[in-house]
Amino acid sequence: MEVLRITGGAPLHGAIMVSGAKNAALPIMAASILASAPVHLRRVPNLTDVDTLSLLLGHLGVVVKRQATNSIQIDTVDLRPCKAPYRLVRRMRASFCVLGPLVARRGLAIVPLPGGCQVGSRPVDLHLRGLAALGAEIEIRHGYVIARAKRLRGAAVSLAGPHGPTVTGTANVMAAATLASGPTIIRDAAREPEIVDLGNFLIALGARIEGLGESTLHIAGVEQLGGANHEIIPDRIEAATLLLAAAMTRGSLRIERLNAEHLTAVIEALIVAGATLEIAPNRIVATGPDRLRPVRIAAAPYPGLPTDVQAQFMALAAIADGTSRISDGVFPQRFLHAAELTRMGASIALGNGAATVRAIPGLSGADVAASDLRASAALVLAGLTAKGTTTIRGLVHLDRGYERLDEKLAAVGARIERASPISAPRPAPRLAS
Repeated sequence: MEVLRITGGAPLHGAIMVSGAKNAALPIMAASILASAPVHLRRVPNLTDVDTLSLLLGHLGVVVKRQATNSIQIDTVDLRPCKAPYRLVRRMRASFCVLGPLVARRGLAIVPLPGGCQVGSRPVDLHLRGLAALGAEIEIRHGYVIARAKRLRGAAVSLAGPHGPTVTGTANVMAAATLASGPTIIRDAAREPEIVDLGNFLIALGARIEGLGESTLHIAGVEQLGGANHEIIPDRIEAATLLLAAAMTRGSLRIERLNAEHLTAVIEALIVAGATLEIAPNRIVATGPDRLRPVRIAAAPYPGLPTDVQAQFMALAAIADGTSRISDGVFPQRFLHAAELTRMGASIALGNGAATVRAIPGLSGADVAASDLRASAALVLAGLTAKGTTTIRGLVHLDRGYERLDEKLAAVGARIERASPISAPRPAPRLAS
């Protein structure tokens, strides 16, 4: 397995273009099961998660063809397969988004309980409750969810969970409701831009949806959906990660092809930390300060600060002056990256559902391992600022969600390269004092 080797201390300067959003592309690809004509998607990021979902759709009679670097065509060639293979679903949680489209279009869905990143408990009970409200018969047998319905029927559904609305649950229920008989009202729906993008895609297919971006959705079911051409929105999590890279390295980066409206909470937190931002609708120039200021942030459902940038902000807090406090109201247990940042010298104390991060002279390069997708990005950011060389293992996580991140960073001055583990330097042993 490859590793990333980063020699820290180089300010980043230049321009980087943001890729299409993984968290929008995956549920949109899954919802293509509903289409009765070809679907063409543009700005689909070249990621292992996209490859995995393409393979899964292939097992469900849906052919995914890459037409250009970031464009794909999706065609349904066989309506009979209804069982998703465990070996693919276990790789990522977003694959569970095939459940609603399958039962809505084919009357039967057999989908394993999902896998994905290690970020604490992420139950699917809201998905199942929502589909059951639409008339699906649900049972769980031998680790598989089995959903049946001759035709779903419209209903009033609430998707409120203990930590806010469910994003993938909203995707599943909204997609299924487009082919239900009669109207559906989804209350406590997720408001994330990726859900809005999915809704706009479904409307392009012929769905009738109102209220996108609000907490209540109104869906009038239709008999059939057609095909569509659709462009995936920019990846706000990648954009946020790059903005933090500029701030943390005392560099200046022009981040292009983003949507600044999707980044309001991130922008506010970076300004508090001392970054200078020049903001346009589709571009932000971020310049880092000589010394970062501490932050007090709490990840929350949109429009709050995304849980998917909580780890990256912990890396920023590790090199900021003063004491920072970071909590996560979406996934309260999502702190596995704290131990790896501590290996690099960060002063992090966990307790009472939050991380307290205290100022240190600076991070030191170390041999670290990514526990999940966003933890891998946090370790990259930490490595860019650390003194010496950082070797990051577990790139399978990074490659699931960031398109050529190492190449993009190298192009703006980062000293970063992929290498085989055997060529990566081993850390010198530390002697007890």
